[in-house]
Amino acid sequence: MNRGDTAQDMSFENKIAGSAKAHEQAKQVIPGGVTANIKHFAPHPIVMDHASGSRLTDVDGNQYIDYLLSYGAMILGHGHKRVKEAVYQQMEQCGSFVFGTPHHLEYKMAQKLVDMFPSMDQVRFTNSGLEATLLAIRLAQAYNDKPKIAKFEGHYHGGYDQVLVSVNPNIDNAGEQAEPNSVAESSGMSESDLDDTVIMPFNDLEATEAILRKRQDEISAVILEPVQSGFVPADESFMKGLRQITDELDIVLIFDEVKTGFRLTVGGAQHLYGIEPDLTALGKVLGGGFPVGALGGKFDLMNLMSPERGGDILTSGGGQQVTDRALFHSGTYNGHPTVLAAGLATIEYLEEDGVMSELLRKTEQLRHGLETVYHRYGLPMQTVGLGTIFNIILTQETVRNYRDLSECDLETRKQIDYELLDLGIYTKPGNRYSMSTAHTDQDIQKTIDAHEVAIKRVLNQ
Repeated sequence: MNRGDTAQDMSFENKIAGSAKAHEQAKQVIPGGVTANIKHFAPHPIVMDHASGSRLTDVDGNQYIDYLLSYGAMILGHGHKRVKEAVYQQMEQCGSFVFGTPHHLEYKMAQKLVDMFPSMDQVRFTNSGLEATLLAIRLAQAYNDKPKIAKFEGHYHGGYDQVLVSVNPNIDNAGEQAEPNSVAESSGMSESDLDDTVIMPFNDLEATEAILRKRQDEISAVILEPVQSGFVPADESFMKGLRQITDELDIVLIFDEVKTGFRLTVGGAQHLYGIEPDLTALGKVLGGGFPVGALGGKFDLMNLMSPERGGDILTSGGGQQVTDRALFHSGTYNGHPTVLAAGLATIEYLEEDGVMSELLRKTEQLRHGLETVYHRYGLPMQTVGLGTIFNIILTQETVRNYRDLSECDLETRKQIDYELLDLGIYTKPGNRYSMSTAHTDQDIQKTIDAHEVAIKRVLNQ
């Protein structure tokens, strides 16, 4: 797997020959053989067949302890009994998979989120975290009628043009750290997308404030991951300062908690920081393994999309003049009952006494064990993260933003990750580690031991 032509490498390639074959077949009918670019890694991804608890099994029968967990969505592990029961019960009681009408689970989940997140007065459901951030931006621009948004370098908010800017920019093209350039992440994007998205440096309050004050008449909203990529936390002073500045300048503050909602605490990063954003986007864990998103926020913002304001875009017709059109938001599968049943079962389990504290304990156990092993072999390593998410960063320097991450030893980390796949530890090479309630103490010890073997292989010890 891209590690050199050694007998050991070829042995692993033989172990995953079925994945190679399946990938080649998929490439005939799916671009690149994957349904999302993020699922690919060289020379080909491992194709999975089934999963249970903390384990994945690929098409060749190889088993892995899973720390990708569908990029953090599976906080209870794969196939949790409570989630299955909730899904089966919903389908049996409702007699259908989806209504296309309001139903009681929409209210139940919305009330749950309003109770958990003090920043939320009302909630709308979407089908992904991407859709939730897209809706948040539309609301912010409708609210204060300014054309641009601001985001932070290195922050990801979905794969659409407005925010697919300066997520992983080449440092040579990224401009000055205090005032970064807007760099497109994809072909097919227009110059207007770059012009309308202002890039700011994360965890640098002075530079951020200077940009916002300079462009306050243009910027409708600031959107950020309060924990960049799910593992690089904002400084507390930065968060408090950002909230004060956006309030003063009448700029909507949007928290993208798609990764962090329910994974740091059940109330997300905003609970830890004691900050109330104007709008919050949620996803991943919220669906219990099903596709979901939600946007929650203050009444004066959220009410802009109430159809009671007038102007139903699909039914007004007939030459009727609409003077006070509601902000349009719709989707056939928004608030899907099966998805909400799975999500409610997941959240209710996390709320039970001792569940979250035990998950946090196991996360710290793994982090401590890994740091001990790496330091034993003289590698400058730290685990960076909050709550039940962290990443392995090979540097002794403090990591506070994208540019700090770019200076870490990414190549050695990649080599270790490929060895770990051979040893039955799964995350996409370079990706963060997400923990689940299904991980056992035995899983954790096996993972620590596997890292030691992988380090020895990479260091040729």
